[in-house]
Amino acid sequence: MAAYTPMIMQYLAIKEEAKDAFLFFRLGDFYEMFFEDAVNASRELEITLTGREGGGEQKIPMCGVPYHSAENYIVRLVEKGYKVAICEQVEDPSAAKGVVRREIVRIVTPGTVMESKSLEGKSNNFIASVVRAGGMQGLAACDLSTGELYVTSFPEQLEALIDEINVYQPSELVGDGELLEKVKAASSWGRQTPLTPREPMAAERLAGQFGGAELDKLSAARLRAVSVLAGYLDETQKRSLGHVRSITAYEPNQYMILDHYTRRNLELTETVRDRSKKGSLLWLLDRTQTSMGARMLRRWIDKPLLSSKAVEARLDAVETLYLDLILREDIRSELQPIYDLERLVGRVAFGSANGRDLNALRSSLRRIPRLTALCEQSGSQVLQEAVAGSDDCADLADLIETVLVDEPPVAIREGGLIREGYDEYLDQLREASTNGKKWLAELERREREATGIKSLKIGYNKVFGYYLEVSKANIGMLPEGRYERKQTLANAERYVTPELKEKERLILEAEDKMIDLEYERFIELRDRLALHLHRLQKAAAIIAELDAYQSLATVSAERRFTRPKVNENYDLVIEDGRHPVVEAMMDGTPFIANGTALQKDDRFMLLITGPNMAGKSTYMRQVALICIMAQIGCFVPAKSAVIPLIDRIFTRIGAADDLIGGQSTFMVEMKDIQAMTEKATANSLVIIDELGRGTSTGEGMAIAQAVIEYVHHHIGCKALVSTHFHELAHLEESLPSLTNARMAVEEAGDHVTFLRKLVAGAASTSYGIYCARLAGLPQSIIGRAYELLDDAGNAQPLPEPAALTDISELPQQPDKVMESKQIVQLSIFDEPAAAAESEPKGRKATPKAEQVAEQLRKLDLFNITPMQAMQWLNEMKIKLNS
Repeated sequence: MAAYTPMIMQYLAIKEEAKDAFLFFRLGDFYEMFFEDAVNASRELEITLTGREGGGEQKIPMCGVPYHSAENYIVRLVEKGYKVAICEQVEDPSAAKGVVRREIVRIVTPGTVMESKSLEGKSNNFIASVVRAGGMQGLAACDLSTGELYVTSFPEQLEALIDEINVYQPSELVGDGELLEKVKAASSWGRQTPLTPREPMAAERLAGQFGGAELDKLSAARLRAVSVLAGYLDETQKRSLGHVRSITAYEPNQYMILDHYTRRNLELTETVRDRSKKGSLLWLLDRTQTSMGARMLRRWIDKPLLSSKAVEARLDAVETLYLDLILREDIRSELQPIYDLERLVGRVAFGSANGRDLNALRSSLRRIPRLTALCEQSGSQVLQEAVAGSDDCADLADLIETVLVDEPPVAIREGGLIREGYDEYLDQLREASTNGKKWLAELERREREATGIKSLKIGYNKVFGYYLEVSKANIGMLPEGRYERKQTLANAERYVTPELKEKERLILEAEDKMIDLEYERFIELRDRLALHLHRLQKAAAIIAELDAYQSLATVSAERRFTRPKVNENYDLVIEDGRHPVVEAMMDGTPFIANGTALQKDDRFMLLITGPNMAGKSTYMRQVALICIMAQIGCFVPAKSAVIPLIDRIFTRIGAADDLIGGQSTFMVEMKDIQAMTEKATANSLVIIDELGRGTSTGEGMAIAQAVIEYVHHHIGCKALVSTHFHELAHLEESLPSLTNARMAVEEAGDHVTFLRKLVAGAASTSYGIYCARLAGLPQSIIGRAYELLDDAGNAQPLPEPAALTDISELPQQPDKVMESKQIVQLSIFDEPAAAAESEPKGRKATPKAEQVAEQLRKLDLFNITPMQAMQWLNEMKIKLNS
């Protein structure tokens, strides 16, 4: 190392402080990277890798990015899961003796991003910590951009901890190294989140951040979780975190527990297929007008309430807005222009807010009085209490308006920020600058008249200052001895005069002082606002809550949802329930409603059989979603609904394997069932779709029956179970709290229509081969499948698939649904009956006949002329006879 230059030695010393991060080392107008950082950064950022002499035997690998566009490169690295340490010059180069002193001023990590380009407005960006202390596991989660900090604790159960971590979906996880390793190794983790071991913050610094009173309320595990997280934020951000002062502690049993698989299967915030918001419950319910409200609504969906009093309070607020269209629209119109107050406050605290941010803060605060008045006049106790004693922060809005111009520039070091009349000395400097420029214009006029050179002009650049420019063709017209040559151009000469040089000094001195003074006044304003962060955060929280209420009310009114009755009893009764998202995606097509009655004294288990594609999964999901919607305080898609408080929902829907974890589809299913049997209570809701698949028929039926009996006898919770094992229908006779149901099917001639209607009784067939035919499997496969089914003595082939009849056009009479029957499928290519009888049973059609039959099926009879039809028949005859 001794062979390197002093600058490279400095780089290596600073790099030791951030071994796990890319070091952006400021050199002039660039952030440079060296050695391994340079090699890796050139690959990840697709920038040129060069070399630099650094005193060693070989050139040092080097690459760099311009400092003015560095944010874009930092964002790209952070999005890939890397950390970036920003190293700045902290000493005036002109005053430095030797190498300019440099220090790391901030470390940007996936969980500590503050730049707006990296943040999705309607989602939080959480960083979480996990620790162990006092026989408990602690979890703290913070969104640094908004200042939110939540903390809770659990008994030492890893799966429970991971379930809670997944609620926040943190982009970074820190904490006790041993516990992080266990989380990483757990089969239910499956995330690529960066994991960083960290020790707690020093007690004195922690108390300085939050105050002793706030910390005294926390248990040992929660205190350690907050300490580890705060220490990591302090270490990486290296500045005061004035907006992270309040700690929200909660108990896990305050909210419905939804594990990762349940969230995924029910598509609460994103779809299973492409992980997009569209098609999820959040997509349907999100009619928020502000980013704050959108984030709060998402948190409500992630954590449904387990308090009937709290649920009823939300429902009361939603009902008021549901019934009063004018009030709802007035609130929506007031919310719409409000900016993201939470993140604006974060930038003020962080010292990164510019003039436009503060003006956005001001205009948002101006909306609070009107919102407060609307809530006070609403007649709703919940809305009135939400704004009771609220602070409209009018003094802060007035302060911003007094100091800043209406349209400040983005940069805060280039002037043009401070309103005229705010600072007397600044106004004097402006006048001097303005008068100086008027003097320059007058000088230019006089010089043109004195020399007779009409093209003479006064210009300015940062290198030479102000100058007189004369074209070379006119140089002879200048009087001798008065002008001093300053610069020679290809077609002109630039001159100065003693008078111009003196005025230049005065003008530039005034402009420099103006810019410095404006910057100082702006920083003073921002620092004064930073003293009132808690007031601004409270205002933001009130706005977010109102926005979430109006969003639920707007969707409920537009979709004609009904207020549910939420209680702490057992019975779940839904009349004419609908799947909220599927109904919305059907774009006006009527949705077939189905009821649900799971009651303690009657039947609390439903065994559902019926065809593939008939709607079993949709029905079961809709029951779960209606329960979740009710417990977040939203109206539900049903004619009426009585919803008990569900403490946990378990779902096993769809086939999925875990190849990386070495688990088959069947093993994954069994793991889910194991978790259900261990954690479900009588107040839970269990949903199992296609129980027992993935193994032999005999073993699958045995496991399915055993699971059903276990839920019935030992757990006693509300359960919806679907299966293709129709033989299990007999369980209705031996299990008093279980009843059979099926998805109805109507057959009429060669039409088979899935009615999507749940009716009593067990189904006799699953129509699996019929669905395979609809999927487009070759006819040879379909025919062979029917032969094998016929040989097994099950049934005759079902009719040729016709276009599914529109459900809305059918008379909805579930009591008159036709039972499955044998249907003989005729073919124009069958051999004569006598010949057929002499052939062995199961004779196959010839390949040529199959080809002709397939072409006949594709023939468009409504768009063919008689001549074309005769020509086609002739071609087919030739093909059969050849």
